[in-house]
Amino acid sequence: MVFNFIALLVFANNVCAQTGFIVKGKVTSMATGAGLVAASVFALNTTLGVATAADGSFSLSLPNGGYDVAVSYTGYQTEVIRVTTATANDVLQIQLKEKEKELAVVSVIASNEVMDGLAKYGDFFKDEFIGKSSNAKRCIIVNPEVLHFFYSKKKSRLKITATEPLVIKNEVLGYSIKYDLDSFTHEYLPEISTYSGYPLYEAMPGDSLQQWQWAAARQQAYKGSILHFMRSVYNKTLAEQQFEMQYMQKKFGKDAAIYVKNWYTALQYQKDDSTQSVEIMPTQQEVGLLYLPTKPSPEYLTNNPTEPANFLFSILSFKPNESIVIEQNGYWYNQNDVTISGYWAWLKLANALPYDYQN
Repeated sequence: MVFNFIALLVFANNVCAQTGFIVKGKVTSMATGAGLVAASVFALNTTLGVATAADGSFSLSLPNGGYDVAVSYTGYQTEVIRVTTATANDVLQIQLKEKEKELAVVSVIASNEVMDGLAKYGDFFKDEFIGKSSNAKRCIIVNPEVLHFFYSKKKSRLKITATEPLVIKNEVLGYSIKYDLDSFTHEYLPEISTYSGYPLYEAMPGDSLQQWQWAAARQQAYKGSILHFMRSVYNKTLAEQQFEMQYMQKKFGKDAAIYVKNWYTALQYQKDDSTQSVEIMPTQQEVGLLYLPTKPSPEYLTNNPTEPANFLFSILSFKPNESIVIEQNGYWYNQNDVTISGYWAWLKLANALPYDYQN
């Protein structure tokens, strides 16, 4: 099954001990111009966020790199702004627009909501959203009752929304996640799931033994992950980190893997020292990635018996003539321009780490 990962990870008020920059700005209502107090301002895919002051102003400290900063407030549409180390001196003026409640009500009334949707599709949603790994088995959706399920027989499509942020406890990695689900859609004919939203991650409290266990689990989740890969591409350390790259092509109607000798030439690697970012645009659209030190989990091989058993294998499918930009923290965009399949797609939310994770 192919999985288009748009997933976004976030939140908690601790800044990593490393060099960084400060994002400053003000959040106001578009209708009135008044500052919005206690609006949430957080960097997607990190554990970093703040609330606005009485006049709507904020100051957010971030480690060097690039981020999508989300700004949310009850009753208003969430806005997302991209910031990087290169834009550190900019002062953001963010105007939030009120949600159109009438349209939302009409949409719900006209929909094909499944009244027993949680009982019928709840387990399927958890498998597609959180995953089927051993980590996923220890992830708990605390408030599943906020989910609403809509099925279109004509389009063979399942759509899932949530009236409140989902609260997910990941007992393996030690995170409590508030995930503001924008939408989740599963297309049954191509077997593709897509979702997007604004998750807020917070490190769970625990004693010294639990903290040690969580640190070890996070380290294990990082090794061979897409975050690990993107940082290795940025730093040109793919070989040292024991990644290998292949081009995936069709030969006589079958999939064939072609070993790539000069990886960075094949990726058309270009670093911009002024913005401290790296742009890549592979000369072939289908790129296979191998991580040699680790074998796939037994659960993955049970569900995918034809996949390699001696190393982790994933495929990145790029849009024609479209590049992605990687920041020094491993953040990359545009994430919806790349489709992920293989091991990375199977792991999903249960094994994901925030972009400010330091191994």
